[in-house]
Amino acid sequence: MEALPKRKDIPPWMRVPEDLRDPEVFQVQTVLLEAMFGPGGSRIPYIEQVSRAMLELKVLESSNLTEVMVYGNYLYKLRTKWMLQSMAERHHLRQERGMLKLEDAMNALELGL
Repeated sequence: MEALPKRKDIPPWMRVPEDLRDPEVFQVQTVLLEAMFGPGGSRIPYIEQVSRAMLELKVLESSNLTEVMVYGNYLYKLRTKWMLQSMAERHHLRQERGMLKLEDAMNALELGL
């Protein structure tokens, strides 16, 4: 028997137990969580409501990654996983661009440009 989510506040649109089986799972850098889900996960209820899915996050020990489990109807959970992975990639790229701009600025200062 597979483990079902530990949450007690299962959203009303979830069909129990069938929607709680076989979640879509992916990993995201823990540093991106706040950008994606708001401070302390404050945007998670909104994302769940709009996507008609349920999310669970599990920080992986000794890693900078968090596992995101998406539960729900097959199409809803696939769409939600794709949307969240796209958000994570967008935030990651924005973060990288910011670091490149910072490096360029630091190099310019060092060179006295």
